[in-house]
Amino acid sequence: MKSKNSDNKYTIVTIGTFDGVHIGHQKIIKRIVTVGKEQSLKPTILTFFPHPRMVLQKDANIKLINTMKEKETLLKGFGLENMVVEKFTQDFSRLTAKSFVEDILIKKLKAKHVIIGYDHHFGRNRSANIEDLKSFGLQYGFEVEEITAQDINDVAVSSTKIRKALFEGDITTANTYLGYPFMLSGHVVKGNGIGRTLNFPTANIEIDETYKLIPKEGVYVVKTKIEGNTIFGMMNIGTNPTVNGKLQTIEAHFFNWKTTLYDVKLNVELLERLRDEEKFESVNVLKEQLKQDKINALTFINNYAQ
Repeated sequence: MKSKNSDNKYTIVTIGTFDGVHIGHQKIIKRIVTVGKEQSLKPTILTFFPHPRMVLQKDANIKLINTMKEKETLLKGFGLENMVVEKFTQDFSRLTAKSFVEDILIKKLKAKHVIIGYDHHFGRNRSANIEDLKSFGLQYGFEVEEITAQDINDVAVSSTKIRKALFEGDITTANTYLGYPFMLSGHVVKGNGIGRTLNFPTANIEIDETYKLIPKEGVYVVKTKIEGNTIFGMMNIGTNPTVNGKLQTIEAHFFNWKTTLYDVKLNVELLERLRDEEKFESVNVLKEQLKQDKINALTFINNYAQ
């Protein structure tokens, strides 16, 4: 992850949180990559962390679709190599519009072309707008291009719908708006071993980022890459009520994989939701349900892979 324009090349810049890097964002990314090639400018996204709401509204409970690492990986996949992360603090929020332009856009990023929403506000108390930015552009020698109202609306609507869908467990809708499968990334840690006693050994995935959005509890069809191989499986998000679990865990059982994965970093993609988590009357009933879940998952996977 880069914090500045390290190779000193002039840039084409867009600014925003880009949470989700969804189909609305992808349209903007495609535009800056295309114009960057045409004008020999380095396509760059300026984003912020922590999320401004975490700092200005003390909203520690805000949940984001992507971790910063996931976002960086997705952006690279869409052809954008340069993500500049500005640390968002109270002091940063008090920068005047002129200081923001001089210190960030000109000195740090060497911006020659800025693509920004028609309704964008910046500077202390969000006092400056796109017309002010155009004036700064004339003064400092960079072009300002507006993102249309329709495209801005698509971005806002998509983000809202994705979060809502994930909280409701509607992974199909979320993935449609994302344009790729929603992912959970974390390290495999040692669990209580209950899955192994059921002949369904699981990898317990621990997510470090507390701000990462976790979808509705339940059983999902998933896929990941292990040692370069695409591996499918099923994953439970929940508290394991049948065995009197209390804390939420994320446990994935991978098909056709026997080796333990402790300490391995996995990026798990959620493809389909099979059912709610339930408390069964016995461990044996749970085991039978897991067998049926596997059948249902394999049926989905066979159709998905075709």
